[in-house]
Amino acid sequence: MATLKDVKNKIGAVKKTQQITKAMNMVAASKLRGAQTKMEGFRPYAEKFSEVLGSLSEKAGDEASPLLVPRESVKNVHVVLITSDRGLCGGFNINLTDKAKSFCNEQLTQDMDISFTNFGKKGRDWCRKKGFRRDDEYLGIVGANFDFSIASISGMKLIQGYMDGAYDEIYMIYSQFVSMARQTPVVKKLLPIPPIEKAETDNDPSAPYIAEHICEPSADALMNIMLPKSVHVQLYRALLETSTSEHAARMSAMNNATKACKDMIESLTLVYNKARQATITAELMDIVGGAEALKG
Repeated sequence: MATLKDVKNKIGAVKKTQQITKAMNMVAASKLRGAQTKMEGFRPYAEKFSEVLGSLSEKAGDEASPLLVPRESVKNVHVVLITSDRGLCGGFNINLTDKAKSFCNEQLTQDMDISFTNFGKKGRDWCRKKGFRRDDEYLGIVGANFDFSIASISGMKLIQGYMDGAYDEIYMIYSQFVSMARQTPVVKKLLPIPPIEKAETDNDPSAPYIAEHICEPSADALMNIMLPKSVHVQLYRALLETSTSEHAARMSAMNNATKACKDMIESLTLVYNKARQATITAELMDIVGGAEALKG
């Protein structure tokens, strides 16, 4: 049975851990507010940009830009894997790497070569462990206060690789923020840019309406300008979504850890009280036994 000193030391250690997890929970909550505000402000812009671009691509046709034309033979697939740089956020990074693993297993059955661009140390370490080729990496960005220039720089490199023929298809794997308790790993094709399929609204009144855009100058001229920006916009949105998801996952994980520490303290306190009671009972027995011995 553990001594009183051992149990007391364990209680003190758990209390210190509880203070750390509570402080990390508060830090994550503070960062989450700023990241969520940026993400929610950028979401409508990214969705409208994608809608307009899809409408223009239908008018311009596949010959408007090589960024719209699918390759006849897909041999080189590039994946932009966005994870966090730090841990202590539950299964956040594991869910993303598991999504990347399942995606790679599907592609590898088709005899394809897969390479990666990593945002975050956790994804970089996973790719290094699995032996995948890493063409580029960006560390210390996700979860920090980054701006649109990061998406522009990385997006230009991806577009250049696609234009040069180094990549036949480019995908993004990131975490989509749904709610505080739910962050969903998502696989999205970045290049070639898929056109938006219009819904048949004549016979289906519940189908969403997609506006008809009038182009000035021509759709072909606009596409050459907007297509590269679309890659930057989608990449920046994925970074914002993943950053917000990371803070939410860490906040939830630290909250659960704080509650677990509280339960451990209550359990250890009960053990401490039992041990103290046993010690007092043993001392009383020694006193009574000594008194009886003196009487004899």
